[in-house]
Amino acid sequence: MNKKLMVNRIMVSFWRRPKRLSLMIPLVYFLVIVLTVSCSSVILHRIVWHSAQTKINEAALQTVSSIETNVRLLVDNVNNFSKMILLDVNLQRLLRLGDLYADINTQSRVGRDLHNLIQTFPNIDSVFVFDRSGNWFSVGSLHTFFAKARVEDAAWYDEAVKREGKFLLRLNDGGTFADDRGENFVSFIRLIRDIDDTSPLGILVINIPQSAFAEAYSMLGGPGGRLFAILDERHRPITAGAAEESHAGVLEYLTAYFADTVAPVSGMEASGFFSMAYGGGEYTVSWKVNEETGWTFLSVTPNQPLNAEQSTLVLFALVLLVVNGIVFYVSSIIISRNVLNPINQLLTAMDSTGNETFVKMDTVPNNQEFGRLFAGYNRMIDQIRQLLKRIIDEQNMIRKAELNMLQAQIKPHFLYNTLDSISSLAMSGLNDQVCDMLEALGNYYRLSVSKGREVITVGEEIEMVRNYLRIQKVRYRDLFEAEYDIDEDCLQVPILKLVLQPLAENALYHGIRNMGGKGTIKISARRGDGWLRLAVSDDGVGMPPEKVRQVLESSGNGEAGGFGLKGTMERLRIHYNGTNEFRIDSEPGKGTTVTILIPTGEEGAWKH
Repeated sequence: MNKKLMVNRIMVSFWRRPKRLSLMIPLVYFLVIVLTVSCSSVILHRIVWHSAQTKINEAALQTVSSIETNVRLLVDNVNNFSKMILLDVNLQRLLRLGDLYADINTQSRVGRDLHNLIQTFPNIDSVFVFDRSGNWFSVGSLHTFFAKARVEDAAWYDEAVKREGKFLLRLNDGGTFADDRGENFVSFIRLIRDIDDTSPLGILVINIPQSAFAEAYSMLGGPGGRLFAILDERHRPITAGAAEESHAGVLEYLTAYFADTVAPVSGMEASGFFSMAYGGGEYTVSWKVNEETGWTFLSVTPNQPLNAEQSTLVLFALVLLVVNGIVFYVSSIIISRNVLNPINQLLTAMDSTGNETFVKMDTVPNNQEFGRLFAGYNRMIDQIRQLLKRIIDEQNMIRKAELNMLQAQIKPHFLYNTLDSISSLAMSGLNDQVCDMLEALGNYYRLSVSKGREVITVGEEIEMVRNYLRIQKVRYRDLFEAEYDIDEDCLQVPILKLVLQPLAENALYHGIRNMGGKGTIKISARRGDGWLRLAVSDDGVGMPPEKVRQVLESSGNGEAGGFGLKGTMERLRIHYNGTNEFRIDSEPGKGTTVTILIPTGEEGAWKH
């Protein structure tokens, strides 16, 4: 117990004690390589397996769709065949008599016509025609006969009548029709209606052998052991084919699975794939249900070939990882030796620097890279004193700008005047305008506060200006109009908050209101060549050049308590680190345009 405790203390002391880089770099590289190889083996296995499985699933689903398409073509051909029979004039005349044997000559012509048609459709075994009197006759295979006493006794009779001429497909399974060769059929059934008055005349049944449906997938290949099957609407096998007899029991299992799990599909097609285990093997099942027939088309693929392929790929990738890991580990030892000596020299120089003094180092480096590092360190010492002074000055300016911005957000005069206007509108019964002003005021202050964010999008800044001018539009009904020319690709560009509203405020109070007539305020935003161009224009009184200089130098206190152009310029300069541009173009009697150019490069280059 004492030895174990001693070992634990030694290990704790080792990990808590500061380590030398000459030891830590190779050790960390070794641990990273071991962890990377271990995690990569798991990730690669999952990625390769998922990628290969997805491709096989998609290919199998496409195969199932091809089978479904082939079957649909077969059924469409039989449907066209049935339409030719239904439109046969002799058959119509014979069935109108109510007895197929009432006119032997006509019946013979009908039988001959049907026989000739069957010769052009090799996938049809036989055709049965039933009249309303319980009589019937057939054309086609002599081995097939009707096994019921009356056609009304067939399980599908009521549904065929209810469909009023639409066809239905039913697996015969030896119940309605029999074949002395042991063959089985899928019966194509539809009501025969009078082509003149659409009254029912009889029943048409076209028997399609199961072998015809097997041809839908007979030309499709696949990996060893792939099973194809078609199930009817009651999930009974219509036909199936497997490349290996060992998978024959899978069909019986899937028949029970779909009967218990997959609900009948109505009005839509459903498809998908899933994995299953059966008989010690793993399989991927792709399936699709046809909306018209309710049949299910299946493709079952064993997963064993997939597992062998992915294991080879993962093993090859792991070998590459191990080889690269060894190379990296050896390289880390060599590199650490060449790097640590100059670092130790730099640390020695830094240790000589006091907390409040900044001493340069005079160590001569042994390579170009560390020479640049040492020179940069000495330049840093020279710039720190200048930087400290600059930081103090900028902090004072930032605090002043923030105070001005806070005052602009609150805007007591603007708020009081707006509330007074709302009160007047309410007393005048103009409730719609009251709601509009309240909504604009709420949106304005919500965007102005913007959850404490200093940077918002151009779209939010434009929306703030819109709400501000909506409020002023109610206060000064016929004084101005507002126009917006905003590029869509500017809306998500980040900018400093509250830069356009002071410009719009100045345009209103100092440009248009002093004009004595109605004016226009135009706000535009353009983006291009790495710059965002924002402009606020008015067609008001304008200014001479000396007045422009005076405005740029003034504090710009407006009626609404805004912090003016100078405050906006100072906030932009600090925030964008002096990379922005601010321009005023004005001419007496022709209006004023204030333009702001902001760089749209990476935000990290200018954001404080």
